[in-house]
Amino acid sequence: MLINGAGGNSPEATTDEETDFFGLNAEGVENVFNLNFLGTFLASQAFGEYMAQQGEGHILNVSSMNAFTPLTKIPAYSGAKAAVSNFTEWLAVDMAQNHSPDIRVNAIAPGFLLTEQNRYLLLDDDGELTDRGQQIIDHTPQDRFGDPEDLLSTVLWLIAPGSEFVTGAVIPIDGGFSAYSGV
Repeated sequence: MLINGAGGNSPEATTDEETDFFGLNAEGVENVFNLNFLGTFLASQAFGEYMAQQGEGHILNVSSMNAFTPLTKIPAYSGAKAAVSNFTEWLAVDMAQNHSPDIRVNAIAPGFLLTEQNRYLLLDDDGELTDRGQQIIDHTPQDRFGDPEDLLSTVLWLIAPGSEFVTGAVIPIDGGFSAYSGV
């Protein structure tokens, strides 16, 4: 089993008040694509070849709800995660048709999880929602941020016996954020 979980963004690939789309640093965008997509691609090549020789295996990629609903200010991250989702579907078909139907490739697409890494974006020093945090909650039908543990049951299901007929799936775990139209 391979879990491709590396990912992240960079300030050099983010728009803000001072840097619009036309001023984005190409090297920063490339670094974000390398981290999110190329890392997934290369690890899948290396471990996937072994799985093809064995005739079985499972690759689980970590995409993002940004693949379905790109967020403002982070075009490289959203695009790279969309590439991970598309690659997941492509590789699932390639492995099943050209190597073994017992090699499965799936992905999870987490939404907004409240972690130390992004707490400052979502909550202020008093633990109240920031403006951005409130916008996210307003568009999340379950009315809360996710917890990293919210990912576990879906991951365990995807890698456990009983999900052998699931391949090429990209499963959002985002409290309904990607499904919410706002209407």
